[in-house]
Amino acid sequence: MTALAQHPFTLLPNPRFEPGEPYGAHRSTLLSAAALEQASAVITSWPGYAVTPLCSLSGLARSAGVASLHYKDEGSRFGLGSFKALGGAYAVARLLCRELGQRLGRSVSHAQLQSEPALRQACADITVTCATDGNHGRSVAWGAQMLGCRCVIYIHATVSEGRKEAIARYGAQVVRTSGNYDEAVQQADRDARAKGWFVISDTSYPGYMDIPRDVMQGYQLMVHEAVSALPQWPTHVFVQAGVGGFAAAVCAYFWERDSAQRPVLVVVEPERADCLLQSARAGAVVAVKGDLDTLMAGLACGEVSLLAWDFLATGANAFCTIPDPAAVDAMRLLANPDGANPVIVAGESAVAGLAAALLTAQDPAARTALGLGPDSRVLLFGSEGDTDPALYQQLVGRSAAQVLQDGAAA
Repeated sequence: MTALAQHPFTLLPNPRFEPGEPYGAHRSTLLSAAALEQASAVITSWPGYAVTPLCSLSGLARSAGVASLHYKDEGSRFGLGSFKALGGAYAVARLLCRELGQRLGRSVSHAQLQSEPALRQACADITVTCATDGNHGRSVAWGAQMLGCRCVIYIHATVSEGRKEAIARYGAQVVRTSGNYDEAVQQADRDARAKGWFVISDTSYPGYMDIPRDVMQGYQLMVHEAVSALPQWPTHVFVQAGVGGFAAAVCAYFWERDSAQRPVLVVVEPERADCLLQSARAGAVVAVKGDLDTLMAGLACGEVSLLAWDFLATGANAFCTIPDPAAVDAMRLLANPDGANPVIVAGESAVAGLAAALLTAQDPAARTALGLGPDSRVLLFGSEGDTDPALYQQLVGRSAAQVLQDGAAA
């Protein structure tokens, strides 16, 4: 099976996109190559660091009528199952260095944080917190455990028990709230203010920019790994989005390095949680209300990160929404060996970019709008593996272990 079934989708070319717009000094203060080098030095020093695979989907590329499809598989990242390990844990490290430095009146480095017993003991008096739909909270909890601070994670009403248990395994206290993701964000913020905790959020809002910036800077290591492994610079990048931080980190990486020749960037969301597309349509940040009910739990966000919007408002070429069944079909495509593509275990949020790429490639008007053709080189980011194993088995029909076993036998 090397094609995706037809599903309805929405493609909105960004009316504010400005070709050739310089990256600019303001954006350089937010995300930069120098800051990426600093993040890389920290993250690559952690136990278990390894470059994640970049997979060539040659069969799907042929069916899509493009030169290549490359898929960066983040399912093995630090054993946490998603790219989020790069962001949340790095932001915890940066926060601890800043906070202990202020308390002690001296600079504190990441190396000192890990090597000096007195600093390790001081970390135990600090509590970090965040709201999550699963992956970000797991990263924050893992980072807190690794660095010795306390951690409280808030999950919203529809987060699965499997994801809750995965966070708790890293020693965090997990609090389930009523309402949706954005309401959990607000609860975490209120409780942190009342108790003197530190919010490690991937969502930025007025007065809260530094930590989300650190999260996004960590994400850029994944982009750098992918580009370093590619035979050629991509012409198109399809990247899924929740609040937009991940997509903005990808956008910024290419924009900073070549404002004139950067790839066409398509930001992909679930049709039931499309705050970025609605914001692009309105020309200003718009919140999407309601329960945001989508299988793509990692993308079920209704409010745009303001920091992300600094990049995506004029930096994204287009915004696209897809329905849940398209994501399920894409998961099954990657899970079924056919000799033309590697077998990949991909969670429901991981495949939104792939699904959008295949759907738009099959639609003549969308191909024209995006400039997709036989010479196009498409880059995709598989942001998670089976982070909810029970749901993965339900959607694909087999467990991750069975999928990999079948692939090895094919």
